[in-house]
Amino acid sequence: MTLTVNTNNAATTAAFNLSRANDDLRRSLARLSSGNRIVDSRDDPGGMSVAYKLNSRLKRTEAVRQNVQNGTSYLQVQDGALTSAGTIVSRMSELRAMAQDVTKNSSDIENYSKEFLELQRQLGQIYREKFNGVSLFSVSDSSSIRPPAEPPLNKGQMIDGNLNQITVFSRSLLTHDSGQFENGNISIGVTNFENVFGLGKLDTRYVVSFAGEESNLANANGLNVQNYSTSASTANAEVFNDEGFLKSILFVSMGQFVSTIERIADARAENGAEQNRLLMVEELLSMNMTNIEAAHGRIMDADIALESTRFARHNVLVQASASMVAQANQLTNIVMTVLGR
Repeated sequence: MTLTVNTNNAATTAAFNLSRANDDLRRSLARLSSGNRIVDSRDDPGGMSVAYKLNSRLKRTEAVRQNVQNGTSYLQVQDGALTSAGTIVSRMSELRAMAQDVTKNSSDIENYSKEFLELQRQLGQIYREKFNGVSLFSVSDSSSIRPPAEPPLNKGQMIDGNLNQITVFSRSLLTHDSGQFENGNISIGVTNFENVFGLGKLDTRYVVSFAGEESNLANANGLNVQNYSTSASTANAEVFNDEGFLKSILFVSMGQFVSTIERIADARAENGAEQNRLLMVEELLSMNMTNIEAAHGRIMDADIALESTRFARHNVLVQASASMVAQANQLTNIVMTVLGR
């Protein structure tokens, strides 16, 4: 090997090796400190692309899962309101039964009617219940009671157990991270208060009528009242008070209460079925999140044991390379020895 002064190939090679070992050490240190196998895109371009999309889907799935949980809360609040309304109707039917007692005079029946009237008012308040500003209930003319800020209502028709066509309302809840209706959706029922409780309108005020086939009086708005026959104008004065509620408990039959209680039971059963379906959807979304997170982790997460071993090796190489660079820089001193200096 020739001796030269201007060129020191050994020192240059040692310097390159030191630079390479130092880069590997820095990359290993970044992986250990971040816990990620892919610190930047040059580490694994393909893996980084797949992991990026998986992470985005994971976040969307979590958002949909929260929407499903909120939908469950909506139905739970709605069921609570239906439970309270059912209790009220049961009490009203109890009052009607007690008013049928032959030993009760007109004063006693009037006292029963006072509680009956208060219970009607409470039903009217339950109808206006909302969840986070979104109505729990609707009536057939939903456009007149839905504020613009509320989510849109889906309107449809169905046939009940008595072969009557009724108007049903719902709101669509998307249950897939793609946001596409056909990939996953659930119809959240918005109980038609008019159908369940016989809610009608009188002079823009809501009236609890419990309308049935036995009724033989109809006022100008089509409201039916049991066992009362007179003109509409007289009915407005004698049957309804100033708030638009029935004055007496005698204006509704026991059969109408029984029908109303059956419709409440049907509404609660539908509510419970929707809650169970939402629970199944939430379970599916939870499993999807778990599996997507595992797939993302297999691509992105660093193997700490393996990376620690690499870090130790790179650390030794850096120290050895630095020492060799120092040794290689001393090789030119041989020339000075040959020159006798």
